[in-house]
Amino acid sequence: MKLKRLEMVGFKSFCERTVVQFQEGITTIVGPNGCGKSNIVDAIKWVLGEQRARSLRGTKMQDIVFAGNDKRKPMAVAQVTLTLSMPDAENPGKEIRVEVARRLFRSGQADYLIDGRSSRLKDIIELFADTGIGLQAYSILEQGQVDQLIRAHPDERRLLLEEAAGIMKYKLKRKASEVRLEDSKENLARIQ
Repeated sequence: MKLKRLEMVGFKSFCERTVVQFQEGITTIVGPNGCGKSNIVDAIKWVLGEQRARSLRGTKMQDIVFAGNDKRKPMAVAQVTLTLSMPDAENPGKEIRVEVARRLFRSGQADYLIDGRSSRLKDIIELFADTGIGLQAYSILEQGQVDQLIRAHPDERRLLLEEAAGIMKYKLKRKASEVRLEDSKENLARIQ
């Protein structure tokens, strides 16, 4: 999958609708301090399903909704939409586009959307499980994470590389199958 477009409105410092187009070959986002580079990374992490406010540099999830300033009132909702593309296996040379969105109201109500349809967090996690794009995938590196990757314990590094390689989906399916098998064994023992 390739990142194509990121649209943010009411998310952190992006009170107005802001669109970032990812052209072929973009690997970094560079700019002066305070221009929103970290907020772009936070937006991507958030739309992919990040649940920890601290990971988004906040204390509670509502902190991501634009809080207002001298010139603007606080917003009631934050929304981030991420557009990705992948090759169409059935039609060589064509691509399939997928749009994933997440909305959070200041009241705490949240929505997940895939191609404009209401979805669950689980659906979004499954969508990205074998793509190398995910919350723990180091295909998106924040400032300071290169050092963390180098210093990581070999087991932690292995998990990160497995997710980036796209095999986490199979590991998740295996784990779910093992749980179902264990439940079946317990039911069989109980019946006997």
